[in-house]
Amino acid sequence: MFIGHFAPAFAAAAVSRRAPGLGTLFVAAQLVDWAFFAFAAVGIEHMRIDPHATVMVPFDLYDMPYTHSLLGTSVWAVIFGLLVFAISREKIAGVLAGMVVMSHWALDWLVHRPDLTLAGGHTTYGLGLWNYPAIEMPLEIGITLAAFYWYVRSTRGPIGQPLVLMALLLVFQAINWFGPHPTEAGLGLYLQALAAFAVVTFFARWVGDNRRHKRARDWR
Repeated sequence: MFIGHFAPAFAAAAVSRRAPGLGTLFVAAQLVDWAFFAFAAVGIEHMRIDPHATVMVPFDLYDMPYTHSLLGTSVWAVIFGLLVFAISREKIAGVLAGMVVMSHWALDWLVHRPDLTLAGGHTTYGLGLWNYPAIEMPLEIGITLAAFYWYVRSTRGPIGQPLVLMALLLVFQAINWFGPHPTEAGLGLYLQALAAFAVVTFFARWVGDNRRHKRARDWR
């Protein structure tokens, strides 16, 4: 899952004017993947290419306890939420940021084959929708477009910038789905993934900096 991870970021930005900026929420949405590819680059976590891993994605994600276990994701969520709170002094901002980080594990559980753990160990979880493209593709696009629509309806500002962001996300997703798959895991693949995250985060910040929430009042 790529584009679908940003659905909780759009939703969090829509639900409260005290939410972190959209760029920050995009970081939250992919924080554990940022960490995974950085860790893989230095040999802390590991993956390999297996064309038979799933129908859609040839990644054998066999060693990622620090980022993609439920416990690991929870730790990242708490740290990031506290960091956002420390910077913004807004409790809601910290809570929403942490929830967006946590959403990553839940969404991965939907699509991954059983390679996710609760706290490391040998018992693995994953519903495996990457083996069912006819279900996974419309689901991922659907939740993203629904959250994006909610965000646009809940904020005011130029419409062109959000449309540029969504077009970019759709292009990256199309490349992910229909482009040539990598033949081996290595530093080039990890840097490519990190670069993609950085580009969409830059555009998300650009969008967030130019839109404001419509609510005059908000809950605390």
